[in-house]
Amino acid sequence: MRLIISYLSGLIFGLGISLSGMANPAKVINFFDVAGIWDPSLAFVMGGAVIVTFIGYRVVLKRPAPALSDSFQLPTRRDLDLPLIGGSAVFGVGWGIAGFCPGGALPALGTGNINVFIFTAALLAGIVAAKILQSTLFNRGQAKA
Repeated sequence: MRLIISYLSGLIFGLGISLSGMANPAKVINFFDVAGIWDPSLAFVMGGAVIVTFIGYRVVLKRPAPALSDSFQLPTRRDLDLPLIGGSAVFGVGWGIAGFCPGGALPALGTGNINVFIFTAALLAGIVAAKILQSTLFNRGQAKA
């Protein structure tokens, strides 16, 4: 049942991204081009998502547990650290340059556009590089202790 719900959730997300035009990198890049052909539609898509999420969390968190798990898995950390800020900055710069974020790129893979595949490959390489760097730094910290 979890697999079916996960698949349907991803399908609905992908359809929403595609129907809103957010799988089109030109639409995203035009949002960031405030001095040129500015397209504010991304702000409306994100605003709608924030409103739905805000309401959804208020409703769902009143339940004792989620429907498909024993307990809610909520973050406990609230601090801002260098990896979070650095990762956010790299994400934002990459999004602005490429016009894709992971959520928009995955549904766009179905278009067969080579640029989407290049972006996704770079995304995966970045994830692997970050894991290796994190592991290396952790091992160095353990060796000093």
